[in-house]
Amino acid sequence: MSKLKQSRRLASDGRVLRQVAALPYRLRADGTFEILLISSRETQRAVIPKGWPMKNRKDWKSAQIEARQEAGAMGEISRKRLGQYLYWKRLDTHFALVSVSVYPFAVKRQLHEWPERHERAQVWLSPEDAALLVDETDLGGLIIEFAQSRSWQKTAGSHFPKVRRAFPIAAQ
Repeated sequence: MSKLKQSRRLASDGRVLRQVAALPYRLRADGTFEILLISSRETQRAVIPKGWPMKNRKDWKSAQIEARQEAGAMGEISRKRLGQYLYWKRLDTHFALVSVSVYPFAVKRQLHEWPERHERAQVWLSPEDAALLVDETDLGGLIIEFAQSRSWQKTAGSHFPKVRRAFPIAAQ
């Protein structure tokens, strides 16, 4: 049974569906922290790369693959879930409640060519702006919580060695 057929069957039973997502982030050369948002294909809403869990893959790996397919993002993903949020997914005949597990994803580079490059827009934003732009309040909260926790800084040195500095550089 295809994933789409299976999700429609589960949704019609009233069950909560499950998806996985990557929260792509980067550090710029000036030390600022940014979040990558992409547009959804159908409604053009601001979202993060997400999709259905893939058979025979860990959830974090599925999220990493979605980030590559939907945003051309390459990098390191955390194996530990940041959190989750709920949203209503529009299906052909009704809406279904979906729980999305989110994994932090340190973007090292972006590809010039990727499968959905012509179907989605993308933009790098401050965590505060990204949180305001997404429709899902819980996702916005996760973005702000992640940025304020500074947990991303613990791995920033290994993911972004060129940005690591002993002291901040004054703006010129």
